Amino acid sequence: MRIFKNGINRILTVHFFMLALFFSIAGCYAQSGSNKLLLALSKKDHVLAIVDPVTLTVKARVPVGVDPHEVVASADGKTAYVSIYGGGSLHELNVIDLVAQKALPSVDTRPLFGPHGLVFVNGKAWFTAEGSKAVGRYDPATGKLDWSMGTGQDRTHMLYVTEDAKNIYTTNVASGTVSLLEGRLVQPGKMAPADAKPHEVWEQTIIPVAKGSEGFDVSPDGKELWTASSDNGNIYIIDLLGKKLSATIDANVIGANRLKITPDGKLAFISSLRNGELTIYETKSRKEIKRLKLGKGAAGILMDPNGTRAFVACSEDNDVVVIDLKTLEIEKRFSVGAVPDGLAWAIRP
Repeated sequence: MRIFKNGINRILTVHFFMLALFFSIAGCYAQSGSNKLLLALSKKDHVLAIVDPVTLTVKARVPVGVDPHEVVASADGKTAYVSIYGGGSLHELNVIDLVAQKALPSVDTRPLFGPHGLVFVNGKAWFTAEGSKAVGRYDPATGKLDWSMGTGQDRTHMLYVTEDAKNIYTTNVASGTVSLLEGRLVQPGKMAPADAKPHEVWEQTIIPVAKGSEGFDVSPDGKELWTASSDNGNIYIIDLLGKKLSATIDANVIGANRLKITPDGKLAFISSLRNGELTIYETKSRKEIKRLKLGKGAAGILMDPNGTRAFVACSEDNDVVVIDLKTLEIEKRFSVGAVPDGLAWAIRP
């Protein structure tokens, strides 16, 4: 009888162990990728690839416009927005239903031309309008463009908006500047009508850097902005609190295209579209720690929010490279279509 009971106990123990292992694996899977999708644009194929970030397989390809450059997802991870750029001449944001995996009616950005850089903040899609030297904002709730501001700078290209939507940063590639836009509410004056309401005022600070400064990122603590010039290969660091250039690094990142900082703020990755190198800098020491040869031309960079991987779109090589953030080595490559570039996450809360 005792042997029988001991046998039953062992069977039950193994059973519960297997159940615990199953749910542990399932939980890890869900945490690592089931609630998020990797979005990748193929410029040549004119498609948005929806990728499983665990298996790195393409789940769907949705057709987009003739010159897609950047992509961003809504906060709920259900909708994607794609900028149709045309070198500053076009005027369209494609809208993708990520649940049904199909295109929705596009947004006409006119009178703003050349949408490029994209972010989704405070329930709205913000974009640069390079052809109009401006930044615009689209409200999905009303289906309208509800705000814009000019920079007066040439090739207003990439974009960052703080979570409170009170600060906007852009790189102006041809002018060789960075625009810091700060919004604040102003109360009605004494001579204003009785029903006048507070209104928003935006002020711009222009920081000279160098022509060709395009890709940039903001440190996780919000104190620094890093950008790199494709023309002279320098890295420029801006003190966002002091609104001034604080450092210039002779980094030799010629052809610099994108710059991204790791989620922990310790490393900055700079891709080169000209030579296919990925240059890695330590942000604290401001020293180069590694260069990786990825291929013939490296462009868009995306960091995994969990801090384990970086994805780099190698446009000239028609693949996306996965970098292990612990070893800083190439982990694998996968394809999303010809001439990949813009990358983004779609994360379900």
